[in-house]
Amino acid sequence: VGPAAEEKDSFTVVLASAGEQKIAVMKIVKEILGLGLKDAKDLVDGAPVTLKDGMKKAEADDLKKKIEEVGGKVELK
Repeated sequence: VGPAAEEKDSFTVVLASAGEQKIAVMKIVKEILGLGLKDAKDLVDGAPVTLKDGMKKAEADDLKKKIEEVGGKVELK
């Protein structure tokens, strides 16, 4: 059993697209990452963009779910 069989324990959350509800996605990014509004807007406007590296699976899944609920697209890597 090699390293590929091990469960990943840290994920990179990538915002692939903000979708139609860009402001809602911005609010989530601002809240979760503790950013100012301008920084959150710049991140969301720059999609696809890495939001956060090294997140635990539960945190990454939670962030993904929140963004997808408002129409954004997220990839976990």
